[in-house]
Amino acid sequence: MATVRIELPHHAYDIRIEPGGLEELGASVRALAPHGQCGLVADPVVRDLYGASVEASLVEAGYGVVSAQAGAGEEAKNLASVEEIYQVLLEARLERRSPVIALGGGITGDVAGFVAATYLRGVPFIQCPTTLLAMVDSSVGGKTGVNVLQGKNLIGAFYQPDLVVADPLVLNSLPPREMRCGLAECVKHAVIRDESLFGFIGDHHKEILALSSNEVVELVRRNVEIKAAVVMEDEREGGVRAHLNFGHTFGHAIESTMGYGAILHGEAVGLGMLAASRAAAEFGLCPSDLPATIAELLSAIGLPIRADLPDNSSLGRAMRHDKKVANDLVRFVLPRGLGQVEIRDDLPETCVDAGWEFIRS
Repeated sequence: MATVRIELPHHAYDIRIEPGGLEELGASVRALAPHGQCGLVADPVVRDLYGASVEASLVEAGYGVVSAQAGAGEEAKNLASVEEIYQVLLEARLERRSPVIALGGGITGDVAGFVAATYLRGVPFIQCPTTLLAMVDSSVGGKTGVNVLQGKNLIGAFYQPDLVVADPLVLNSLPPREMRCGLAECVKHAVIRDESLFGFIGDHHKEILALSSNEVVELVRRNVEIKAAVVMEDEREGGVRAHLNFGHTFGHAIESTMGYGAILHGEAVGLGMLAASRAAAEFGLCPSDLPATIAELLSAIGLPIRADLPDNSSLGRAMRHDKKVANDLVRFVLPRGLGQVEIRDDLPETCVDAGWEFIRS
């Protein structure tokens, strides 16, 4: 077991990386939110795999469990899903002290977190991520929200959880494609903050993909420490937290133009990192060989490094709907080298186009 603590001026909580942690979830939640009822939000696949054992743990701890379903896939990450969960909680008369627990991947956590932030103007929130992507990224830091037609995550709230329980044992049921998507976010953390983590992933990606316990726990711990440090420095993305968007400005444009679900989020982020690094190289900001270095690692992991993209003008329009646009200027997170990035809003269109062409199949 490893524990990473997030200390914010208004709130503090633990991220527990604990094999078997879901089996003890009831006692952990009871210590933080001792109330008679709790809401459990899970997608159907995760519920079938782990719902019974998690509910048994919560019942043993004295909770009445109110179950609500979160849809699977980006197409279900919308306000209609939020409304359906509200209705379940309201009909069960969950109160302001009743915790809402998210059991699932990043989509479930984002939707359930937005519900927790807004139901009765805020109730206790527990994250139980069941994908690598959610463990190392979306479950930590308090970003919640849903997609709308104009773009990804444009409706949401910053709402910190009261506890995150990451149980690496559940990764045994994760499809290999999803595991690789999680590793894309780990590569992102390495590029923005920790060159040695980039080397660790390169040296141990085979063991990680084979779910070797020691390597997986070490991977999650190191990534959570990076995410926690950034969040504690800049909770609401006024400065360095925006560095975590490396690959996302390009990646979100890929997702929205190709269609949510046509490409997985981690795959889009991986492609976005390549496009951003190629744009940075064209701009003269990073070494010319950096895009190939990142591409080599992503390819070794098994992630796509090329895609059948739409035209650049469509991608550009999608970029301008990104929530990181400021004063009508797209803000890009660009690498200077491994372990260092900066934010620029003066990237010429020729450099952006070079990024797109680098990943176009």
